[in-house]
Amino acid sequence: MATRALLAELAAAFAQRCGQVMSIESVGGVEAARRVQAGEDFDLVVLAADAIDKLIAGGHLLAGSRFDLARSGVSVAVRADAPRPDISSEAALREAVLAARSVGYSTGPSGVQLARLFERWGITEQLAERIVQAPPGVPVGSLVAAGEVELGFQQLSELMGLPGITVLGPLPPTIQIVTTFSAGIGAGSTQGEGIRRLLGFMALPASTETIRQHGMESCLTTANQGYIQ
Repeated sequence: MATRALLAELAAAFAQRCGQVMSIESVGGVEAARRVQAGEDFDLVVLAADAIDKLIAGGHLLAGSRFDLARSGVSVAVRADAPRPDISSEAALREAVLAARSVGYSTGPSGVQLARLFERWGITEQLAERIVQAPPGVPVGSLVAAGEVELGFQQLSELMGLPGITVLGPLPPTIQIVTTFSAGIGAGSTQGEGIRRLLGFMALPASTETIRQHGMESCLTTANQGYIQ
């Protein structure tokens, strides 16, 4: 879901420039992986890098077909009319988490890493009754806007532009959680040439700028992707 808006914009630009239309379906990462493992046919699958690796290992995606698209960090949000706690350092963020009446994160890789961070801080038990985990496909920011979550954590790309919230900023650098979103080619895909054109398009300066505007950093360059011709 973190790449949903980005991929939609890139697909529209790719169709306009290259005349090739892509159909994109965005669902939660766990559900996407389940559907691929169940045998649904997709030309291209975009998930966190470790999930792509597992699908390749299981034979659901072509061996050696993983290519990294973008790196994405986690940010923190509160409701638009709420006080803005200090999150400028690890110690300040820990205090903000402990002071929050409810803390929300996703079922995705960033949520897993946050749970580990809270465990390292030794506050898991204190937070147990205050944790709100957003259902797959539901942005944490929407729960923040609705007042169901006081302090929300999610990929910046999923918080940007959501009404009713204020993005306080990224996690402090010492504890920032960076997810690499990668793609893999479906084991039964016959669209190899189209995928190579798509990757070449995504490596263009205009596309990498689009990725940046969605709160991510592009991994694609013409130098590091062997698919691009």
